[in-house]
Amino acid sequence: MIDEVGTKLFHQSMPFTERLGVEVLEHGAALVRSRIAWDESLCTLGGVMHGGVLMSLADGTAAVCAFLNLPEGKQGTTTVESKTNFLRAVRSGYATATARPLHKGRSFIVVETEIHDDADKLVAKVTQTQAVL
Repeated sequence: MIDEVGTKLFHQSMPFTERLGVEVLEHGAALVRSRIAWDESLCTLGGVMHGGVLMSLADGTAAVCAFLNLPEGKQGTTTVESKTNFLRAVRSGYATATARPLHKGRSFIVVETEIHDDADKLVAKVTQTQAVL
């Protein structure tokens, strides 16, 4: 089921996610889940979802996770480091990202995001550091 409030939060704070068609499934401080549908316009040759699309999905999902874990009085975050391991291709269906905070500090928040395909196979693992603004 689509989380309409979470989807609106994504699209208002990151308009690029609306252009990509990102849908939010769940959002909270402990876990943020979103997905993007496979579409030929988001692929490389051979019908494989482009790695940049997957990285964008992970970045947006982790950004909202970091934002929901901000220390009191802070206003936002910005990505300062992101590491992605691609493990398999997405050729149909959805890519679903699940982000969880690993570290919630005063200056940095570290988030780990996993992307799975419709068969629940791990597609990519992303570790991201967000600076607290």
